[in-house]
Amino acid sequence: MARRARSRPSSPWASPTRSEPAENGMKSPPSWLQALPMGGVFLLFFAMPLLLIVAVSFWPQNEYTLEPGFTLDNYTTLFSGCGSTDELCVTVKTYLSTLKFCFLVWLATLVLGFTLAYFVAFHVPSLAAQTVLFTILTIPFWTSNVIRMISWIPLLGRNGLVNQSLMGAGITDHPLDWLLYSDFSVVLAFVHLNTTFMMVPIFNSMMKIDRSLLEAADDCGATAWQTLWNVVVPLCRTGILIGSIFVITLVMGDFVTVGVMGGQQIASVGKTIQVQTSYLQFPLAAANAVVLLAVVLLIIAALNRLVDLRKEL
Repeated sequence: MARRARSRPSSPWASPTRSEPAENGMKSPPSWLQALPMGGVFLLFFAMPLLLIVAVSFWPQNEYTLEPGFTLDNYTTLFSGCGSTDELCVTVKTYLSTLKFCFLVWLATLVLGFTLAYFVAFHVPSLAAQTVLFTILTIPFWTSNVIRMISWIPLLGRNGLVNQSLMGAGITDHPLDWLLYSDFSVVLAFVHLNTTFMMVPIFNSMMKIDRSLLEAADDCGATAWQTLWNVVVPLCRTGILIGSIFVITLVMGDFVTVGVMGGQQIASVGKTIQVQTSYLQFPLAAANAVVLLAVVLLIIAALNRLVDLRKEL
């Protein structure tokens, strides 16, 4: 007589499979219905304001009132003079200046953020010590960005601590004017404010690296630099991309840092938009914001060509 096959008892904690009906005969709602609340929030607080800015950018410019309409005069005014002379127009110069700050800050934050993340991830063995270090790094975020920027002024001014120390040490006989209200001070403040945004995603990627890969590279005779370049850096591409997106978007649209640390003398796209809105030139400012958004999206798209973020995540 053939033995009867015994069915394995199912665990009470096991989730129901597709062939097993859910408890009480209730089916889970479809995926589109589950995503509907978050989609509504996204539509209300992101898509609609963005579409409104795009719409306002095509409105006619009026000195007294905002009247809906459709015109390309705002974009024509924005790029007026471009291509007609040998000299670059004001808008192109402003975007090139902003891109210059963006590249310098991205490079500096990448070097500093990667170095700090590498030290914390691979040279701090205790999880408690890593938590303490991260807490120390977040302490500056407890204060306003403006307060942190203003704190550089007593250090970098003509009579500041840095100039007094340099003259006291005999390195220079007169104060250095380029330390404050210059491109250097703007980049320094940007790096101070945004290094953490680069470091945290890179550190998160480093903590996911299997340490046996580093041991295997060492067993194969790889030097520390070879292991860093051929093992650690490729496995941190996702963190580098996410940190780069954070830094680029923050720097491209910033106007407070450029205004404070540049002494209101350095132009940037964010500063230009802020000035245009202060003079109630809302359609022109909206057109400038649309162009800025397009430039940022092009930069992010170029970065995504290097690393497929959706595939890596």
